[in-house]
Amino acid sequence: MSFDGKHVVITGGGSGLGAELARQFSTQGARVTILGRRLEALQEVATETGALPLTCDVTERDSLDLAIAKARAAQGTVDIALANAGAAPSKAFEQMEVSDFSDALGVNLLGVFNLWQACLPGMKAAGWGRLIAVASTAGLKGYPYVSGYCAAKHGVLGLTRALSVEMARTGVTVNALCPGFIETPLLENSLELIVAKTGLSREQAAKSLRRGNPQDRFIQPGEVAAAALWLAGEATGSVNGAALPISGGEI
Repeated sequence: MSFDGKHVVITGGGSGLGAELARQFSTQGARVTILGRRLEALQEVATETGALPLTCDVTERDSLDLAIAKARAAQGTVDIALANAGAAPSKAFEQMEVSDFSDALGVNLLGVFNLWQACLPGMKAAGWGRLIAVASTAGLKGYPYVSGYCAAKHGVLGLTRALSVEMARTGVTVNALCPGFIETPLLENSLELIVAKTGLSREQAAKSLRRGNPQDRFIQPGEVAAAALWLAGEATGSVNGAALPISGGEI
């Protein structure tokens, strides 16, 4: 698979899955731009991959638009927009503030909307493009203590399905990846929180999260990146509006 000449923009590109996506796409010849809020983390990934690091907040449209304008000026029209930025803070529903819910929708749903809307005009003009969101199995089912995150990820799938129909005759496809628990720093933060709140050992906490996966393991970043490469390729022009589970059979 080759992405020579393609420009890929990845949000949340400074760590975890975003960094792995940058590695995989750059290895396949793409021009990669990584977006995030922490310049130091972005620069570390950029040094390794050759990606262009740009800081922005995906929840703030002016910030995102400025970053995309810089990316276009440096690397050309965006061909593949990969909305990966996300956060999953844990709190019981009854203890949530309105701001907690708004924050969850902001980074996990509004951030997808902002990236896709900023990149779409160039794709339509070119007659080709790939809009891809990293959603979650939390977009397919419910999990306790992350109701805001689940609501946002369900929203991402609704956005994906609606926009895929609008774009069906333009050459632009719209799809979402739905991984289970991925072995990244974000997962490590979740495990630490479980340990702190429950008194479980780290292994006990990990076992409780793995339990939902019939394969009894965590998803690896490379597995999700491989699925993203597949969706972004030329051979998947008929894959549109999909919510692809990467979960070991979890439903």
